[in-house]
Amino acid sequence: MTTPTAARPELEVADIIRQHGEELLKRYGSGLAGVQRQALYALARCRTAALGGHVERCLDCDHRRIAYNSCRNRHCPKCQALARAQWLDRQAEHLLPVEYHHVVFTLPPAVAALGLAHPGVLYDLLMRSAAATLQAVAANPKRLGAVVGVLMVLHTWGQNLHHHPHVHCVVTGGGLSCNEHGEIDESPTWRSCRPGFFLPVRVLSRVFRGKFVAGLRAAIAARTLTEPVGGAAWWSALYAREWVIYSKRPFECSS
Repeated sequence: MTTPTAARPELEVADIIRQHGEELLKRYGSGLAGVQRQALYALARCRTAALGGHVERCLDCDHRRIAYNSCRNRHCPKCQALARAQWLDRQAEHLLPVEYHHVVFTLPPAVAALGLAHPGVLYDLLMRSAAATLQAVAANPKRLGAVVGVLMVLHTWGQNLHHHPHVHCVVTGGGLSCNEHGEIDESPTWRSCRPGFFLPVRVLSRVFRGKFVAGLRAAIAARTLTEPVGGAAWWSALYAREWVIYSKRPFECSS
């Protein structure tokens, strides 16, 4: 008895790339990094004759078919699906029996534009500033007074595939008791957030803005970033609006 295989979807990401990839490169190719070009190239060739393959033969009826090789690019939604599922299973083993909250740190457009010229510096600063913000606000005895656990994932584009750098954080709804400097107590206890509530987003937003802008000035002083065009007016505009912080408890994640 044979096991039925899942039907191939009518349209896959690779099909879209093969059909519209050339047009995409003409319009936006100048803004793509090398790793992005490599991903497009790999996905377009995935499981095609371009990567070679092998012949599968049924021992009962002698039916034969060609199976083409996978691209093995980590961005490929087809050939990396099993590896992704296995990774998720391994990570699930480390979950604590507590609430987890979903927090997203987003850069305003004026700052995000700097990432096009200096992606490594800006994205590193974004990740470090977001992590430092979570640690500082959570350690504040007026807020939680605890060291929280966090898993962070960087996204550099939005749903419309436009440049939109932001960080997704999955944070424990509590942590080990600590002092105001973030040092865990000698005999720590677990301090939980209020059910369904993590930390105030306005506080997170302002602390994040302060830490990121300070890091931005330091990077410019160290000449790892070029001074933005606009001078004092550009810097003042960073404080003219609240920076967007999204906080919500993830679905299907409970204590």
